[in-house]
Amino acid sequence: MQSQQPFPTRARQRLLRTAQVAIAGAALALLAACGGGDDNNSASNTPPSGVKMQIVSFGDSLSDVGTYSQIKLGFGGGRFTTNPGQVWTQNVAQYYGDTLQPANQGGFGIPLQPTGGLGYAQGGSRVTLQPGIGHADASVPNADYAQATTTPIADQVKQYLSQHGSFNANQIVLINGGANDIFYQAQVAQAQGNTPAAQLAAAQAIGLAAQQLAGLVQQIVAAGATHVFVANVPDIGGTPLALQGGTQAAFTQLSGLFNQTLAGTLAALKVDMTKVVVIDAFKWQDGIAANYQANGFSVSNTDTACNLKAMVAAATQYGVANASAFGSSLFCSPQTYTVANADQTYMFADTVHPTTRLHALFAQYVEQQIAASGVGK
Repeated sequence: MQSQQPFPTRARQRLLRTAQVAIAGAALALLAACGGGDDNNSASNTPPSGVKMQIVSFGDSLSDVGTYSQIKLGFGGGRFTTNPGQVWTQNVAQYYGDTLQPANQGGFGIPLQPTGGLGYAQGGSRVTLQPGIGHADASVPNADYAQATTTPIADQVKQYLSQHGSFNANQIVLINGGANDIFYQAQVAQAQGNTPAAQLAAAQAIGLAAQQLAGLVQQIVAAGATHVFVANVPDIGGTPLALQGGTQAAFTQLSGLFNQTLAGTLAALKVDMTKVVVIDAFKWQDGIAANYQANGFSVSNTDTACNLKAMVAAATQYGVANASAFGSSLFCSPQTYTVANADQTYMFADTVHPTTRLHALFAQYVEQQIAASGVGK
């Protein structure tokens, strides 16, 4: 997802201010047309879950609710899915009567700034280390925000605690991570010729990341959280990326390694599992793919809902540096869908990220797991 900013920083900031004014004007016009503001009963409305909860989220692109949303000004994207669709964490928040907003916004030429939301996940983030996937090389000026900011999940948790001090029983904490550690270590091993030693080092580093994620879960529980839901790594071997590269078996094995280490470390650390539920995203994704037509999809992992080739070609035509980076769902919007309604008929937006429909189905699965733990229905 490495990319060059399409506009100079000052121009982008001017565009951002202009867009904010336009959005505010449209919202006011809509409000006037509807004849007023908030429904007096809205605060007391019971959400679909039957109980109102606050959602806090940590993780990577699968959970990112809009850290890099300023790119909408140039491309109409903003999240790692078939935009303007939501990611699963947003859907879960709505189910519990909450609205999940990004905790920070910036990147792609704009310094990262806190924005007050509780969605800390950032696309490209690894568990504890930089650089993440899509982060600028250290030699690039303003590398911290020149491209994706990829704040590690450990630092996301640290930021939350510095801002809020603790968690509480009226919160649901959602956390995912690990896929970018797998991608990063796979790239390192490949650069070293995929020798047995390189593969062993990659596996050890991936296992360490899983142990560190378990440690973060332990830290979150120790800080007062009572409803923590940890989504493990989906089967990367079942994505279009793996299918196109012929790496299904390798990525499935690495995904399984991470997940097994995560579960084993949670047990070894004696984390209070009455407060923690591991969501098996790996098994769930494979189950959907095996029955994709019954789940409403016409295309499983053989193609993408976003026309990635056309997106890269357009970026090339405009003379954008590193145009290949624009072959990501972050820059995808309805005008770049492969076919109309692709957000509902394809499983994958790009080579690894879910479409709007797949996110919605995963959210429903998570909601079922949350209800089974005794929170809501």
